Amino acid sequence: MWQRLLGRLRERRDDAAVARRPIPDDLWKRTLGRYPFLKRRDPETAAALRRLTSLFLDRKEFSAQPGVRLTDHVAVAVAAQACLPVLRLGLEAYDGFVGIVLHPDQVVARRSTVDEDGVVHEYDELLSGEAMEGGPVMLSWQDVRAAGRSAADAYNVVIHEFAHVLDMADGVADGVPLLPHDLPRSEWVAVLDADYEAFCRRVDAEEDTALDPYGAQSPDEFFAVASEAFFVAPEAMKKEHPVLYGVFVRYYRQDPAAEAA
Repeated sequence: MWQRLLGRLRERRDDAAVARRPIPDDLWKRTLGRYPFLKRRDPETAAALRRLTSLFLDRKEFSAQPGVRLTDHVAVAVAAQACLPVLRLGLEAYDGFVGIVLHPDQVVARRSTVDEDGVVHEYDELLSGEAMEGGPVMLSWQDVRAAGRSAADAYNVVIHEFAHVLDMADGVADGVPLLPHDLPRSEWVAVLDADYEAFCRRVDAEEDTALDPYGAQSPDEFFAVASEAFFVAPEAMKKEHPVLYGVFVRYYRQDPAAEAA
């Protein structure tokens, strides 16, 4: 009884949020046209993504650096892509942060590492996006805007960074997000580790790969890169990583390759 009551209250709250942040039909159609990987054949699933996008816009705070004009078009483009991974997981998976910061282009971040001898090495890293535990999520608008074209290369900065958000939900960035009860952690780790090691060998051998070679940096980057491909180039990922693809289907509760077919 209480669960049903809470469910009704939550639905009313969400209905009010969607009413506050409606997405006009023409804007939604333009968004789907720019980012075809967002399209869903099933009308109910398509409507669910649009509704989730409105809820995302209502719950998150956008800010833009000079050079980016924060229009409805910009906000919906980011929100719709960010909602794709949690279409079946629920927006609660993103409750750990609020802010999204848009830069006009890539940014340079100063990094430092300590080697085995205790020597500190400093260097600059060029970033298209960055997700920090607790937020905010930083994104390059140039990369977001180009996501429709870059999908063929299995590249999507929004999905990449929001995969990191999912990964860090348990407080550790290790390529293992919070898993459903029917997907054992041991199975996830075994599949991810095997594919990651094989992928690293292929990258070291300078072979062409369906996934971005950047995924060879670490298991958490491999999870993020594989998540990009899963949603924007699913057939290529499924062909090269069939077992990992199957595990992702169980985690994300979606089958993008079937949608593409």
